[in-house]
Amino acid sequence: MLSMMIPWLVTQPTIQSAQQLLGMQLSLAGCSGLIVETEAYLGVEDKAAHAFGGRKTPRNHSLYLPAGNVYVYQMRQYCLLNIVTRTAEVPECILIRALEPQAGMAKMQQRRHQEGVGLTNGPGKLCQALAIDRALDGSRLNAGGLQLTATLFQPRHITIGPRIGIPNKEPWTSAPLRFSVQGNPFVSGTARRDQDLKTRGWQS
Repeated sequence: MLSMMIPWLVTQPTIQSAQQLLGMQLSLAGCSGLIVETEAYLGVEDKAAHAFGGRKTPRNHSLYLPAGNVYVYQMRQYCLLNIVTRTAEVPECILIRALEPQAGMAKMQQRRHQEGVGLTNGPGKLCQALAIDRALDGSRLNAGGLQLTATLFQPRHITIGPRIGIPNKEPWTSAPLRFSVQGNPFVSGTARRDQDLKTRGWQS
């Protein structure tokens, strides 16, 4: 089902897929949001990636699965969601960094004890809001649980910059591998003056 809906996830470079995911809908058990921020991780050559140098452990096993599976790992109290993008044994992925909520708002607010942009403007926050946890690690998108679907939302402009929280990994620290919908208030770290509250960065 996944390959029929979004075949580009398998056939194009991870960097391109990270941009194409912007505006797609991620949903789980009645809660959903539009993807507004992503980060690409480029496998064995990427010093910031969990698979750098071909590292394979029980924790990152899902990275080596075929495109369309998910890699969920835990950092401190939060889980983080990644979509695997390449063929089996090519461990590249895309971290989903932020969502613009669409459905299930009350349930997400209850889980997060939070309202407004702080609800889903970070990778750990969105996982908590949607109840994404380690139980989903290694599962396949659109196979009954986590759903990824196309929408009519298209970014007016895509902002490209370095990933966040990747120190001392040059040249990968400053590599332009983070992509976001310019002006969307749910993009992590967006100053209020840069938020487009009218269109939220989507094409009309």
